[in-house]
Amino acid sequence: MDIDILRKQFGNGILDISYFRGECTVTVDKEIIVPVCRFLKETEGLAFDFLSDCCGVDRLSDRPRFWVVYHLYSTAYNHRLRLKAAVNDDNPVIDSVVSVWPTADWHERECFDMFGITFSNHPDMRRILMAHDFEGHPLRKDFPLEGR
Repeated sequence: MDIDILRKQFGNGILDISYFRGECTVTVDKEIIVPVCRFLKETEGLAFDFLSDCCGVDRLSDRPRFWVVYHLYSTAYNHRLRLKAAVNDDNPVIDSVVSVWPTADWHERECFDMFGITFSNHPDMRRILMAHDFEGHPLRKDFPLEGR
């Protein structure tokens, strides 16, 4: 898998490409998440046609605080990729990738519900696990352990 093609295509929008224990992680600027995802899905030799997971990460003491992490799989080539984008805690918003992988719908809703990260252009951005009148986001590290 030639992942360096991403640097050629997106330049400085690709912030980092790293490998650990045979796994590849690509960190991208959140502003180009949709074009990068579309490229990863539609480019011959990559063909990441399956979004197996999209989740949030709260790094409470770090800046940026939140990360959105996408786990991709290519059924044609049997390879995997982790894609990460940082989201600021003062405005936790990133574009939705539902237009690339429809299965992102529920993954993004769960991320919104648990972390409060909003996905712009999402077709149905509302809670999926918690009650609609629940206050807060329970997977944030500053959420009280005993609840509110």
